[in-house]
Amino acid sequence: MHNKKDYRLIYMGTPEMSATTFESLIKSGWNFVALISQEDKEVGRKHLLVETPTKVVAKKYNIPVYQPHKIREDYEFVKELNPDLILTFAYGQIIPQGLLDIPKYGCLNLHGSLLPKYRGAAPIQRAIINDEKETGITLMEMVDKMDAGRMYATIKVKIEDKDNYTSLMKKLSEAGTKIVNDYLLKYLNGDLLGKTQDESKVTFANKITPEEEHLNINLTAKEQINYIRALSNAPGAYLFLDNQKLKIYEAKIYREENKKPVGTILLEDKHLLYQAKDALIELISIQPQGKNKMVARDYLNGHLDIIGKILK
Repeated sequence: MHNKKDYRLIYMGTPEMSATTFESLIKSGWNFVALISQEDKEVGRKHLLVETPTKVVAKKYNIPVYQPHKIREDYEFVKELNPDLILTFAYGQIIPQGLLDIPKYGCLNLHGSLLPKYRGAAPIQRAIINDEKETGITLMEMVDKMDAGRMYATIKVKIEDKDNYTSLMKKLSEAGTKIVNDYLLKYLNGDLLGKTQDESKVTFANKITPEEEHLNINLTAKEQINYIRALSNAPGAYLFLDNQKLKIYEAKIYREENKKPVGTILLEDKHLLYQAKDALIELISIQPQGKNKMVARDYLNGHLDIIGKILK
């Protein structure tokens, strides 16, 4: 029987969620010979180049970093690294068959759903939008078709009513660490056979489009709350107030009522509310355009004139 240190692994991942799992796995004793991440991005008005979260982790542990512009066209360097296995978690590009064929034990992926449900780019957000009560992590074989390979293990994760995208990502990154530590050695030692996905149960979790960040004021209150949760803390759902974006990071149903036109802003006992078609929604955490994120009640102090205006 081999142990963790005997295998040469490459990690492929980019965002914060992936970085958290990556660091936990390094600390757990896995031998990562390289990280492949997306390219660093320019951020903010000053266009400062910011390193990807996984790259920050790799540098901390002196693990070589590769950031090809297009992995489909640039992966020959992987052969020289001689990996036994590639593990991916939220890398962000489709991986070509030529790369999948390189490692001795293939490529495994950590996918943020209970496959075959929610294949695709936004499984966490779509699960919240659809008011699911549980999701999870699937350890699966990578094939040259999106999230379609054999499944080797799953861990279920409960979605609480208070969970948003950020908190659920944290839960899933912890589940990602656990599933690798519990099952990867079994896979490498040939003790996991895997299970083919039931194609009749496949659903897709398409990427959140910029248009979807604009909250549909005509949805039910519950549907609006789910969208707000799914897009918080980033990028944030918004409505328009006086033709300016008002981002909403946290809100809740105040009470069932539909006396006012949809979108009307109301004030009741210092609670800032707006009318959905079936209930009043209380704004808790918001960000007016050009300002910092703030508690909705604090915003009221200098903006009582918004009462009666219509959010769109």
